[in-house]
Amino acid sequence: MLDSGRLPAWSRLAWTAAAATFFLIAFGGFVRISESGMGCGDSWPLCNGQVVPEMSFATFIEFGHRIVAAVVAALVVAVSVMAWRWGDSGDPLWTKLKRAGVLSVVLVAIQIMLGAATVWLELPAASVILHLGTAMLLMAVLLSAALTAGASEAGRPVKVSDSASGVAWWTAVAGFLVVIAGGLVANLDAGPACQGFPACNGSWMPADNPLMHVHWGHRLVAYALVVWSLFLPRFVGRRRAGDRGARRAALAVAVLALAQLLIAAGMVSMSLPDWMRVTHVALGAAVFAALVWLAWIVARPAAGVATQG
Repeated sequence: MLDSGRLPAWSRLAWTAAAATFFLIAFGGFVRISESGMGCGDSWPLCNGQVVPEMSFATFIEFGHRIVAAVVAALVVAVSVMAWRWGDSGDPLWTKLKRAGVLSVVLVAIQIMLGAATVWLELPAASVILHLGTAMLLMAVLLSAALTAGASEAGRPVKVSDSASGVAWWTAVAGFLVVIAGGLVANLDAGPACQGFPACNGSWMPADNPLMHVHWGHRLVAYALVVWSLFLPRFVGRRRAGDRGARRAALAVAVLALAQLLIAAGMVSMSLPDWMRVTHVALGAAVFAALVWLAWIVARPAAGVATQG
């Protein structure tokens, strides 16, 4: 492969790995919601003690999840190996991509260990939530790396640090915490603890039981994130005036956050139907991915765009 084609090829590989990780997160939500987490029993890496097990519904879902996880791991290893094989040792851009590749491999290794521990310990909430959090961080690293690989072509080679970039990154952190809080609600089976919408059991200050507190805490931080997301296009438009990419990212965040709120309202109003719960998981990951995109692009204004911190 010619040198000129290596960076775009690596970028496509990183995008593929990021997309596969997003699918794995959504699929993991389906595994939990369909109660298929123990479909392979407590054996790992085998499934019910076999390389290819006899299939029931739960086994098929859990085994399929493991296959997808293996594909993601292979893609991540390829991302790292190709960065080191193709990268120019004197190029600062390739140095960043190599570091991202190594970090991705480390996160996959942690994810594999957490997955094994989750099965061996029969799905304790703590390891399941850590498993989710690691997958989200892996997606963020791969997404940032893919965006960085295309930075030169997009005319965004310079990183700036100002109040706008700081706010964008902290918003992404908030999005991550909202997803983790949602995972806590799901794995503690606190979903039914708050009925009605937008209040919890008709109250804005519920104080009945711990599960209600967990659920209501998740709702409060999610409400705050949605409200702020609706202001993001204006915030970004004023501080990155003329930067269409940043504006599109902010609009994507706002639309996805609003869609997530509507799905959440439908869930509690319709007694938590499974398809809405799976959609909620996927949209949560999508909102976080859009926030990472926004944070990355706000920190790297397009050429000729004046910054206003």
